[in-house]
Amino acid sequence: MTHLTALALALFLDALVGDPRWLPHPVRGMGKLIASLDRRWNNGTKRKAKGVAALVVVLAVVYGLSALAVAAGYAVSLYVGVAVESVLIFTAIATKSLAVAAEEVRRPLEAGDLSKARQALSMIVGRDTERLDEAGITRACIETVAENTSDGITAPLFYAAIGGAPLALLYRAVNTCDSMIGYKNERYREFGWAAARFDDVLNYVPARLTALVMVLVFGGRRLRAALAILFRDARRHPSPNSGWLEAAMAGLLGVQLGGTNTYGGLVSVRPTLGDAVVPLCPAHIRRAVAIMIGTVLVFAFLLWIGGMIVAMASAWGESARAL
Repeated sequence: MTHLTALALALFLDALVGDPRWLPHPVRGMGKLIASLDRRWNNGTKRKAKGVAALVVVLAVVYGLSALAVAAGYAVSLYVGVAVESVLIFTAIATKSLAVAAEEVRRPLEAGDLSKARQALSMIVGRDTERLDEAGITRACIETVAENTSDGITAPLFYAAIGGAPLALLYRAVNTCDSMIGYKNERYREFGWAAARFDDVLNYVPARLTALVMVLVFGGRRLRAALAILFRDARRHPSPNSGWLEAAMAGLLGVQLGGTNTYGGLVSVRPTLGDAVVPLCPAHIRRAVAIMIGTVLVFAFLLWIGGMIVAMASAWGESARAL
């Protein structure tokens, strides 16, 4: 029950203040630790083993410190413990900041200012943005909103419901490791192997649950078509998890995502997801953000209901044993 209460308060905090730049953020500390280990250990031989060790160190530090903070809070009082846990879970999710970042792309795009839209987009995607046209900018923004609905929000909420703030922050640490070192280039192919694989494992269930919630809640008249596209196209994506979110969003919007991207000047051709029922336009970004927010709220509600059922079943079991 304390985890569920903290989860609800964390969502309220995120909606209220988002991710202000002045607020100290655990992810920045994680990033500094990962960068330090990268500089020290990502060299010479046995890079895969060193990468495993780096991941273990990061997870041990993050989980240990967060568990210590939560335990200290609950040692003071129940209310202090819930407050500490709420703040920590709040730092692991990014609903408002993702919505704001997408809007910062959409507004100049609708005004015809492609240069400003590209600049805003470059802050939230890893691909090259300098030469993207309106459709390319729109597609990239929608894809990152879809993917981060799970990566940045529902997945940490999922783990918060299971194990509270320490598990939510452990997930965030794995996700941060993957975003920093989980690449398949020469430098990180071995050193980032463990981070990339563990991130895939942790996202497996949340990504699929999130995609299903997304389609079932927002499918409407397109429900059958969106479900068909989800199960047809999700596995086409090179990521075992991101494809579920992008295929779900493509099916709901009636657009086609995927295709050719460039990263550091290198061309990456990916399979397309969805059918181009309508051409991509900036208005689809607004719709994608609305779908993201609605999906998060429904997902959190389902976590709350599931947690309540588990708590009541546990209480009844204890009562039965006492009798």
